[in-house]
Amino acid sequence: MSRRATAVRGARTIALAAVSATGALLLAACSPTTTTLNYDPSDGVGVSVLGEENRDLRGINLMVVSAAEGEAGNLLGALTNETAEDTSFTLEAPGASPVTVDVPAGGTVYLGTESGEAVQLDTVSAAPGNYMDATLTVDGDSEAFQLPVFDGTLPEYAEYVPAGETSPSASPSPSASPTE
Repeated sequence: MSRRATAVRGARTIALAAVSATGALLLAACSPTTTTLNYDPSDGVGVSVLGEENRDLRGINLMVVSAAEGEAGNLLGALTNETAEDTSFTLEAPGASPVTVDVPAGGTVYLGTESGEAVQLDTVSAAPGNYMDATLTVDGDSEAFQLPVFDGTLPEYAEYVPAGETSPSASPSPSASPTE
């Protein structure tokens, strides 16, 4: 192979590398940085009372755990107040009494955890595996959303089924006994 052919091949390789690098940079510049997006890290849903543009008053990863439709349910998740004043969040759902949680200015109240606040809906209007209508209200501003309902089928939620109720995973299974 001649020196000229080797030089042309090298120039083409460099040009191709430059075009590829430029293309990769352009694609990266046009793509959103997904690590900066807000999301709910589990099975619950997020709701911003003042709209998605203003996330100062919001519910994070909200869900309810209940044994069955029509039974009581424990509310899990968190409520965040990033304003300068203390406020109260009220959650309303069809058939259930409204529940109110006070959240300090600049604070977050965790719901249903060991260090959080226990909040229970007296009646859950949807069967586990479905969503129920709910509204979160703060100081006259409100946002309707779909609240997911879980039962104790998944091990991570079994301990949150309200006491005294059974879930599909907690019900006793029949056992065979020897007959003589």
